[in-house]
Amino acid sequence: MTSQLKTALLLSLLTGLLILIGGAMGGRGGLVIAFILAMVMNVGSYWYSDKVVLSMYKARLLGPGDAPGLHAMVQELSANAGIPMPRIALIPQQAPNAFATGRNPENAVVAVTEGIMRLLTPEELKGVLAHEIGHIANRDILIQSVAGVLAGVIMYVASMIKWAALFGMGGNSDDEGGNPIAALALAFIAPVAAMLIQMAISRSREYLADASGARYSGTPSQLASALNKISNYAQQAPMQGGNEATAHMFIINPFMGGAAKWFSTHPPVEERVRRLMEMERR
Repeated sequence: MTSQLKTALLLSLLTGLLILIGGAMGGRGGLVIAFILAMVMNVGSYWYSDKVVLSMYKARLLGPGDAPGLHAMVQELSANAGIPMPRIALIPQQAPNAFATGRNPENAVVAVTEGIMRLLTPEELKGVLAHEIGHIANRDILIQSVAGVLAGVIMYVASMIKWAALFGMGGNSDDEGGNPIAALALAFIAPVAAMLIQMAISRSREYLADASGARYSGTPSQLASALNKISNYAQQAPMQGGNEATAHMFIINPFMGGAAKWFSTHPPVEERVRRLMEMERR
């Protein structure tokens, strides 16, 4: 089974999960509403995911005069990957991290935090940027954005069901064919299922972006060093603000504190570093 087919099946599972909640909550009416919601969110995330996530993290676009060194790196790496140069954005966060977003390589954005600019050496930063360019070249951005939006909607709908059950607003199941008990059970199960599906999508794409980025930069060890630094920082001081539904977009899960480390959207850093160092030796 190809990676593209696996991803399509996993995204179908996310959409189906949202529809299933609607059907259990409101019968035929709930099923139709959930289906329409899923379609709207898929189309909306395709066109507007970059604007939504950049706004969420208060990122601002940087011109060549704002950060000439950063632009030079991104321009070189984009040429190595054979894609148009993406726009660059700066996130006002002290936690070191980065992500790429946008619906295709022609409309992509690479975003970096203020913290990563201070923490990493130029060579390590180049490795991180190469990883994000890898996501763009591999067409991962849209997949991750859609998965994040759908998972967020599932969690929101599940929360609505719990509140409706708490205040006795579940509706009349005899009239609509809905099943309040099943809906309440799904309200607890669905967010976990959505998280696991997101993890399955994200983990395989992270390994691929690491390998692609290492080729574009030519220095796998520098990316490995950067991953170690960012991971160590995230464990000690997780990112403040933001939304955990977007964790899969970052190069390292920025919300690694508490229970998040047990449900990471990323492969283990140790394994990523091991693979990169193996590439370096070859």
